[in-house]
Amino acid sequence: MKAIWENQVIAESNNTVVIEGNHYFPHESLNKAFFKPSDLHSTCPWKGKASYYTLEVNGKENKDAAWYYENPSELAKGIKNHVAFWRGVEVTE
Repeated sequence: MKAIWENQVIAESNNTVVIEGNHYFPHESLNKAFFKPSDLHSTCPWKGKASYYTLEVNGKENKDAAWYYENPSELAKGIKNHVAFWRGVEVTE
């Protein structure tokens, strides 16, 4: 699977975890040059507290377009150290 934004592959992995229709990419599959920490957090009732990254590609910014669960609940432990995308990021095979 590939995550693409602004014609750049920002993550690529054969080992994504799919939950609720979202592909979660292992942290080591990210092209870290495109990721900046964000201060945004949200809470999922069953996965726990989510943190976000802002993407920056070719001088363009996609605020809070990637999220992850640093300490997911027991039910979601399979996505620990994984990142998912939204806000226009294309996830494709």
